[in-house]
Amino acid sequence: MNLDLLPDDCFAHILSLTSPIDACRISLVSSSIRISANSDSVWEKFLPPDYQQILTRLCHPLIFSSKKHLFFRLCNPHLIDGGLKTFSLEKTTGKKQYMLSARELNIAWADNPLFWSWKPFPASRFVVAVELRTIWWLEIQGKINSGMLSPKTTYECYVIVKFVDRAYGLDFLPSKVTVEIGNVKSEGNVYLRQYESKKQCLETLWYSNRMELVLRSMAFRGIMEERVACKREDGWIEIELGSFYNNGGDDLEVKMSLKEVTGTHLKGGLVVEGIELRPKQQTTTNHMWWIKYEFFNVKIHICSTRLWMQNMTLMFLGEEVGDIRSPRAHGNPGFGFSAVSGLKMDGFDLPYDSSASTLIVDDGSGPNFN
Repeated sequence: MNLDLLPDDCFAHILSLTSPIDACRISLVSSSIRISANSDSVWEKFLPPDYQQILTRLCHPLIFSSKKHLFFRLCNPHLIDGGLKTFSLEKTTGKKQYMLSARELNIAWADNPLFWSWKPFPASRFVVAVELRTIWWLEIQGKINSGMLSPKTTYECYVIVKFVDRAYGLDFLPSKVTVEIGNVKSEGNVYLRQYESKKQCLETLWYSNRMELVLRSMAFRGIMEERVACKREDGWIEIELGSFYNNGGDDLEVKMSLKEVTGTHLKGGLVVEGIELRPKQQTTTNHMWWIKYEFFNVKIHICSTRLWMQNMTLMFLGEEVGDIRSPRAHGNPGFGFSAVSGLKMDGFDLPYDSSASTLIVDDGSGPNFN
């Protein structure tokens, strides 16, 4: 079918039912299609229904020549509500994104200069951020009305921080992170320490006096299932607080928090810029497996129908310690077997031993070896 033969208004209506990225792609087909794909009637559908009200909340007015121009200008963060928040659109979907500044958060004792210091920080989106000087009760809370967000959307929440060179006491105990909307609540733990992003790593976690290793596979910045500190392109560090689904039917309060109040030790050196809420990205490239670790010599069973792994570098605390190799053929996706070869840990060379303990690496999609 020749798309050029469709009436302009009909074709524009069809495009408005797709997505911003689809409209950009199809505009390359021909010059006549480009006119329809770039029309205001198409791009106004990609803008949030309340975009005009949002424009009145901007700290600085936007100049734009078309609705498409406005859309892409809004894809960059803009200060709103007197500089207490930023607003932007996710460029592939047009869904809303917000960041609440530290001034918009409820931080325990943040107004006491003995404990916290408010000052400008390079590359911050806001006029000031807040640095923890010293305290033992660390509690950061934020909230937002779900009506401000895009409906029918899963959101992820991140606290945006930095660690100064003299930071101390932050990772002695795990901090508890929560996200709550209505009667739905997600909880987790995170250690406030910095790790490199976009690489696989094994991180030591302590629960009930038993060490477990977490194998994380990271493919994109910010697209992570694990609640770990991850460096961003803007130089800040994000820590996932949790996620929630915004149905959009009711105006509910979304509550987000990070706290470490069980230890009595002092901690300091944490810089808080704010809390960011953004739509969850869909990906199948990231996996996490919990590996129960008992002995140095190990062999690993892979229980997955989703993992097409030929070989994978094994990292421990950011250092390469060995390789995991899988002989699985593509014709047999049900499961595979891998062995750690020449594993090095804490300075010891640990060759593979067939009598070693067996570790089950299971993402829930494969058979059970128990």
